Amino acid sequence: MASANIKMAHGSGGRLANELINELFFPAFDNPILKQANDGALLTLDSRRLAFSTDSFVVNPYFFSGGNIGDLAVNGTVNDIAMCGALPQFLSAAFILEEGLPITHLKKIVNSMAAAAQAAQVQIVTGDTKVVERGAADGIFINTSGIGIIQHQQQIAPQNAQAGDVVITNGYIGDHGIAILSQREGLSFETTIQSDTAALHTLVASILAASANVHVLRDPTRGGIAGTLNEIAQASQIEIRLEEYAIPIHDSVRAACDLLGLDPLIVANEGKLLTIVPLADSGKVLKAMQQHPLGKESAIIGRVLNQHIGKVTLETSIGSLRVVDMPLGEQLPRIC
Repeated sequence: MASANIKMAHGSGGRLANELINELFFPAFDNPILKQANDGALLTLDSRRLAFSTDSFVVNPYFFSGGNIGDLAVNGTVNDIAMCGALPQFLSAAFILEEGLPITHLKKIVNSMAAAAQAAQVQIVTGDTKVVERGAADGIFINTSGIGIIQHQQQIAPQNAQAGDVVITNGYIGDHGIAILSQREGLSFETTIQSDTAALHTLVASILAASANVHVLRDPTRGGIAGTLNEIAQASQIEIRLEEYAIPIHDSVRAACDLLGLDPLIVANEGKLLTIVPLADSGKVLKAMQQHPLGKESAIIGRVLNQHIGKVTLETSIGSLRVVDMPLGEQLPRIC
């Protein structure tokens, strides 16, 4: 590995995070299920297909515009299960609490989790609580794990993108990361930027109902759409070419990124997905997404080619072509 010690960038979802996973975790825990490299593990028990996922949430601050660490923890794991094409059923919740955390804050977070679970129609059925000394955590960290049922026969995986496919997202990117940054740094903009945190499993159900040929589903959290699409391009050994004019970005997010020197393509999202489907199915998938409350601004943002293998490229608004690299590290740490 390139680094002798863990850096913040190892938790970014970018290049260093991939090195850590591929050079340390994958060799140590090697098995066929792990090698699927999905957002969750695809399992078969007594002929029933299941998805199992786990995620930890260390967002700072734990209250932010549009949500808090509680609903984020529920929605995040619901979405990881949904990106496997599964219907989420049950969650666990484990809390690491820092000494001195106000009980009123914990109650608000737990109530948000309960409301998010109820809205997503999942049950939190088991959990754990640990307390660490003052200064050993930023108030509260949460881990959630989840199980979902796969009710179809489609094979959805990051290795399945094919030349001729198109890339669709369900709306504006970058909102979550900029909302966290502005809250953390005390920045204010003309328009309040809110996190897009949301549970996406019903939107996924609409996509699966519209097409029996969905190749890839991913939610572009850490590393943004740049990081996620680079992982897919490398896994499928294809090129993904984005069209700059087609990518939905709120003016306020674009302005904030320009001010702060950030690329909105690498800013995290918590209520967005990317799906890759054949061109022939793209019209009906896009229509189904736009008819869903969480997909009204859905758009086709790119296509899959057999040219620059393993790369993501961007056709700019002036007609030039540039490579969109895998982020080296997260420009906005601790955003989920």
